[in-house]
Amino acid sequence: MALNGKIAVVTGAGLGIGKAITEILLRNGAKVVLLDVNETAGKSLKEALDKQYGQERTLFLNCDVESEEQIKAAFQKTVETFGGIDILCNNAGILNENEWERSISINLVGVIKVTYLALEHMNKLTGGRGGVIVNTASLAGLGPLLSCPVYTATKHGVIGFTRAMAAASAASGYGIRFNALCPTFVQTDLFSAILDRLGQFSHLADATQKYIDTGVLNVSQVAECLLKLVTDETNNGEALMVKTDMRKYVTFPTITQ
Repeated sequence: MALNGKIAVVTGAGLGIGKAITEILLRNGAKVVLLDVNETAGKSLKEALDKQYGQERTLFLNCDVESEEQIKAAFQKTVETFGGIDILCNNAGILNENEWERSISINLVGVIKVTYLALEHMNKLTGGRGGVIVNTASLAGLGPLLSCPVYTATKHGVIGFTRAMAAASAASGYGIRFNALCPTFVQTDLFSAILDRLGQFSHLADATQKYIDTGVLNVSQVAECLLKLVTDETNNGEALMVKTDMRKYVTFPTITQ
């Protein structure tokens, strides 16, 4: 998929991985709608991008992925402004074992909610242009992070949802590819506070630090891998593992009925 003229929507776009995703999509020719609950960060990034790319290339909308009403309004505004949606990056997420219900709501339910509402605009069966949806999961979605059971569960859920949606889309003719991005620890605000957000598993901070010491990615490395999942049209139902020394598509067991 060539990105020139494509319309991308990125959740959690204001900071960290979302910011890097936004920037790499813009550099490659897309127009990007930035969705974030953090209005200050979103507006600040929008202003910086306007100076570099012009005001017409981006749109910032304050949006909480827990709010169906706000998501619907954001997609409607996107379509009114740019004429459609070709790319969705479900990137908004938190890591906080103290707030495990909210973690599930944002990390997993939010991804499902945003995806289903995006289908109304992207699905070829309902007049959309098709496209690609990439969900930011985690290495914790492939193997357990012992100090973060709920975060681990949500990211496993994101990968399972992504793979099932890829198969459902292919079988149904939606014209939408689905892929999951699975990075190890990434240098972001979320990462910097991890040891303070382990809740009842704070006694496992030292074990968590040992994982961290194996290597931390920067956000641009993650964004480059996302770009591959977006542009390479052979990618559908993939989970791309991203470590400091490795980029690898995960091979899952085949389950026959």
